[in-house]
Amino acid sequence: MITADDLITLVRTYNPKTNAKLIADAFAFGAEMHDGQFRHSGEPYFTHPVAVAAILAEQQMDDATLITALLHDTIEDTKATFSEVEERFGTEIAELVDGVTKLTNLQLHSTETKQAENFRKLFMATSRDLRVTLVKLADRLHNMRTIRSMRDDKQAQKARETMDIYAPLAGRMGMQWMREELEDLAFRVLNPEGRNSIIRRFITLQRETGDVIEKIQTDMELEMEKAGIAADIYGRAKKPYSIWRKMQEKEQGFSRLSDIYGFRVITQTETDCYLALGAIHQRWRAVPGRFKDYISQPKSNGYRSLHTTVSGRDGKRVEVQIRTVEMHEVAEAGVAAHWSYRDGIRVENRFAVDPARWIAQLTERLDEDHDHGEFLDMVKLEMYQDQVFCFTPKGDVIKLPRGATPIDFAYAIHTRIGHACVGAKIDGLRVPLWTRIKNGQSVEVITAEGQSPQATWIDIAVTGRAKTAIRRALREEDRERFIRLGRELVRVGFENVGKSATDKALKTAGKFLGLGNVDDLLERVGAAEITSRDVVTAIYPELAKSAGNEIESRRAVVGLEANQTHRRAQCCQPIPGERIVGITYRGEGVVVHAIDCDVLATLEDQPERWIDLRWQEGTHSPTNTITLEMTITNDAGVLGRICTLIGENDANISDLVFIDRKPDYFRLLIEVDLRDTEHMHVIMNVLEADSNVAAIARHRDPNRAGQVQRQS
Repeated sequence: MITADDLITLVRTYNPKTNAKLIADAFAFGAEMHDGQFRHSGEPYFTHPVAVAAILAEQQMDDATLITALLHDTIEDTKATFSEVEERFGTEIAELVDGVTKLTNLQLHSTETKQAENFRKLFMATSRDLRVTLVKLADRLHNMRTIRSMRDDKQAQKARETMDIYAPLAGRMGMQWMREELEDLAFRVLNPEGRNSIIRRFITLQRETGDVIEKIQTDMELEMEKAGIAADIYGRAKKPYSIWRKMQEKEQGFSRLSDIYGFRVITQTETDCYLALGAIHQRWRAVPGRFKDYISQPKSNGYRSLHTTVSGRDGKRVEVQIRTVEMHEVAEAGVAAHWSYRDGIRVENRFAVDPARWIAQLTERLDEDHDHGEFLDMVKLEMYQDQVFCFTPKGDVIKLPRGATPIDFAYAIHTRIGHACVGAKIDGLRVPLWTRIKNGQSVEVITAEGQSPQATWIDIAVTGRAKTAIRRALREEDRERFIRLGRELVRVGFENVGKSATDKALKTAGKFLGLGNVDDLLERVGAAEITSRDVVTAIYPELAKSAGNEIESRRAVVGLEANQTHRRAQCCQPIPGERIVGITYRGEGVVVHAIDCDVLATLEDQPERWIDLRWQEGTHSPTNTITLEMTITNDAGVLGRICTLIGENDANISDLVFIDRKPDYFRLLIEVDLRDTEHMHVIMNVLEADSNVAAIARHRDPNRAGQVQRQS
């Protein structure tokens, strides 16, 4: 923990006229009041107020704000009273400390109606003195920096509250640096795996390409020197959460994102800003539609800058912000620019716009409008730049994440509306279902009777509610397919022991296995959650046991003459459990094809060569090779895990060929040795369930009709 002298020394670097004695007295009073109190980490509690004060000192805040930071928890958590603080440090500081205490007590994670009232109180308190909010934001920043010492559930609660309330508030106040850090700290708690994956990708990218930032920065400095422009240039990679959000919005993998680097060009005059822009556009190709002039049209919080995106080295896109020193101070400090000091004098920045005007307008409306829910909707439209607030034709507000589509909107209204959606209108115009909804738009969902969710909707939707509802509906459709497949599998299983799969037998097996009805049993078999052998064993355990001996490959097929040999056709790769037919070849024996093989159509005019065959009943050896076509993500360890999953399910990989390699994914053909269709179904379901498997299907190639696999 820094000492009082350390803090005073830090303040004197920008305010030599600081009241050092008052700061020292506040330091001593805070330390005395918090004596014996400890944080979750075990550190003395007073380390926290001191750290908050240091954060504000780095923003060059005035003495009153720093003293408020040192005392901000005394009235709430110690025996100190408002009167005592007022007597020792004055009314101004006492009211600031009291304001921070009231903000701390707001339950910002409560219900929507209560939250509206909390927002009203927050803005009413803030409108009296913005420094209350500045202290509270610094308080939250330090708490997030040290959040690891809290319980997991409290970490998640605080992180979500930070992401929903404090980070947007910091951004609205113009303190973009604080917003980015708060978002990244919350992201670390809410999605550590996602954040770590982005950091790993950055490390890999830097290892492959070197220090791109330094190279581009050098290039820009040379262009500024050629143009005779005095400018400082700074480059940086974007924060992990910023990249994650961009990946979600654009639905792209990391390697497909191009604008992950940002550069700032700080000039001396406004004229130089435009000259610098010209020099950059002359040197690099500008990306169409990515230029914004916030100098001639500033943001409501006073932000001024020129924004452009250009194709830099090796075609990499980079974002460039160009502004003057004064503009940069406002962009970095935001509202804190109103209270910053330099050489003991409060700095006046002509570009700074007091956000108190915005807050005053909100609180003024509160006096006229008793509908706190409507007020909350309006506040969020103003504050939450990462969310979209749109309207139904009746004027109801629907809250969605940025990037949401009409599909998300439909399911947000009602699951039934989502299922029946066939189209949408935005602001009265018909639009595709993949259209991204923007703030304030009116959305109308077009429905049709008999419509059902499509599998492609999962890729269009962004909300968890929509994706869950779509998957549930698709599973209901899959249920019918699983039941049909399960019925065929149990039929084969019962025939292997010389029995019939009657409804009564299946009902008895279902009761034994704890399932409600025959359809539930068949669905579980079709989905590979239980095997047909489990069903047979439930009724005929002795028969199932005696049928356990594996059938040799050379006698796997029934229907051949004594002197005939057989081979499996490689065009369709038939396996036990599938209907089959034999085709005779002079001098080659019989080639076994699946009954639905495309090659058989070319032999329809030669019926004399056809032989009716079927698979031998019983357990076949795992020597029947089929080919699976898979699309998997290009990430460390994925292929190894796929191979392990196949091996763990008693299958052998006999060959593996890559047919397409991309930065984000691989497409490959894997030859797997299996027993029968049930074994194949188990393997495919296990692989499909892996999060890194994007697609899997059985691969059949008619061009391999001349190739066969000999049965030994």
